[in-house]
This record gives sequence, C-alpha cells and structure tokens, in this order.
Amino acid sequence: MNITTDSLQEAWHRLDAPGSYEWWYFDAEDEAQGISVVFIWFVGFAFSPYYLGHYEDWKAGRRSDQPNPVDYTGFSFQLYEHGKETINFIKEGARELFASEDGGIGLQFEQNRFVYDPLRDEYRLSIDFQFPARDRSVHASFSFRPLHRFDHRLDTSLHDGVDFHHHWVLSVPKAEVLGVLDTRALSSDERQVLHFRGRGYHDHNLGMVPMYESIDRWYWGRAFSERYDLIYYVVFLRDRASAPQAVMMLRDHESGEQSALDEVRVSENSFRRGLFAPVHGRSLRLEGGSVSVDIRHREVLDTGPFYLRYGSRFSMKIGDEQLDEVRGISEFLNPAALKSGVMRFFTASRVLRDGATSIMYTLYNFFKHQIDWFTKKKF
Repeated sequence: MNITTDSLQEAWHRLDAPGSYEWWYFDAEDEAQGISVVFIWFVGFAFSPYYLGHYEDWKAGRRSDQPNPVDYTGFSFQLYEHGKETINFIKEGARELFASEDGGIGLQFEQNRFVYDPLRDEYRLSIDFQFPARDRSVHASFSFRPLHRFDHRLDTSLHDGVDFHHHWVLSVPKAEVLGVLDTRALSSDERQVLHFRGRGYHDHNLGMVPMYESIDRWYWGRAFSERYDLIYYVVFLRDRASAPQAVMMLRDHESGEQSALDEVRVSENSFRRGLFAPVHGRSLRLEGGSVSVDIRHREVLDTGPFYLRYGSRFSMKIGDEQLDEVRGISEFLNPAALKSGVMRFFTASRVLRDGATSIMYTLYNFFKHQIDWFTKKKF
C-alpha cells in the first residue's frame, strides 16, 4: 500500500494495463437528518463482474483481446436513510460514456460529474440519472469543501521491497458538505427533495492489477468527534503471514496538531460471516505510539459478496485522554470473492452494464422494489 495526500495525484492516471483500476470516492453524512450519501466514479471498474470476467478469460487464453480499463468505466450512488439503504445504483459502460477534465481534476460518466476548483478549494458534484429498475430518477448538486488536509507519504517498496500494486490518495479527510438531492418516482408524481448539510470524506484509489492478486482483506474507516478526527486504513497482503500495513491519521482540534502513525499493531476479533458476506472481524483494535483504538462494527448499512459497510463505535485512548462511543463509518473488503465466477454472477445483480441484459439484475431489483413498496405502504 503506497500512500500520499498530494491532491495533484487525484488526476486520472490513464492506466491501461489489463486489470488496472482507479476510483474517486465521496462520502458524506447529515447526522441531524439521519442521511448519508456515497458517490463513486470508476475507470477500470475494480468490482465489475464484466471487467474481471474479461480479464480472467484473457489471462487464461480464452480471449485474445486485452481488457482496457477505459472500456469499463462507471458511476455508483448510494443513499442511506436512518441506517437503511434507500438507493443503490451502479452503472458501467464503455469509453463513450466517460470523459475526464482536460488539464484538471474531474470526471464525467454520462450526466454524472465531479470537478475540483483549486481557486475555491472545492469539489463540485452534479448528479443526473434514471434508475428504471427501482422506479426512480435522481438529480443532485453537492459541494465538498475541505476543512483540513494531511501531509503524509508512505512508499512500502522502500520499507520491505514489496510492491502492493495499490495506491491510496487521502485527498480530503474531512469536508463541509452542502447539497440538494431531488428524487422522483418515474411512474407517478411522488417526489422527495432533501437539503443536505453535513460532514464528508473524499479519497482516491488506484492499482495496477486486480485487487485479489495482491490484497487478502482490507479495513478502513473514520470517526469525527469534537476533539479528534481519526482516519484508519488496514491492508492484509495476500499469501503473506507478516503484519498488515496499517496507518492511523489523527487531528487534534484543540491544538491543531496532526499526526500520522504507520507503525500500527492490529488485532481482529469476533469473526463473522453471512450467507454472501465474507468472513470479517466485527471488532478491531489498533495500537500505535500513545494511541489505542477499539472499533466495534454495529449497524450493517450495506452487505455483499466482497464488501461490508457499518455504522461503528470507536473507543479511543490518546495519551491520557479517553473517548468512548464515538460514532463513525467503517468498511471492509475481501477481494477474493471477486475472483469467483459464482460470486461474480451474484455481483451482476447489483451492476447495470450499458447494453447488456442481466437476469440477475432484473430479478434483484424487482424484489427490492417490491420490498420498498411494501415498506412504504406498511408505515
């Protein structure tokens, strides 16, 4: 895992190696309204069953054409209300649906766009898509304004000669987020307009090979409190028994001091798995320097064959100070499921591939739409 906080690294890297990928991730929560949103743009959609199927067929000699990342671009949007997923939209397509900001930082997939304005130090997001499978259209306009940034770099190849094939760009550990979200039913006049005011987070990830070739499992998350902000990132390498690569980034609002700890001891506990969810630790302990953090994953916000998202509680001991029950967001990824043809079949139920027909996608969204309708009628 190579780490940088250099915002210039957010520009599209134009990777073209088979299996390579990039994504730009924006996450925000309006605690007062119990709403959270996630926006992600992809080039070389790292979780695409279509991209990875093409890669595996090419690698095995069943196809002669190399998969090009730009033919597997995409966009996803998730809306969570009061701890429940309301919208989970993921679409991918070929290069014709994609554009990058010329000479700057920004991407566009169909009518969904983000751009960075360096003069205002602001990320502007404009969203416009239809989701017929769930009878919805979504229009949104959001701004992410960084409240602070870190200055940190870590090159793991300098530490032990290992190339992780993965790079993490921590762009914005904390942002002020303002937005308007307008959702409508395609079949009726039903409309919901949400005015969003909250705090957010933004990062950028890229890699040279499919993640399952180098990463075994991966935890990351963040917690904001009145006194401290914490970002953590833990990666276990595939086929290695050594300690994971882990980092904790901490900001003290009282003193303004920032610290980045990259010699972190990690303990996983309370292992769980679901019918399709991967094995994962429901609690983590991180220790580095004078900082120790216990993380307990509580509310399940999203689950899938390789990914989990939780509302978590953080207990932090920083020097002589103890903070308990700090709310935060945690996520977990086990890339091994991405290699499985069976799991890729089920993952296709979540992904709309432009121009492709998927029975799994149609059935999954049909039943989810029926559940949505029943829940609304019941309450």
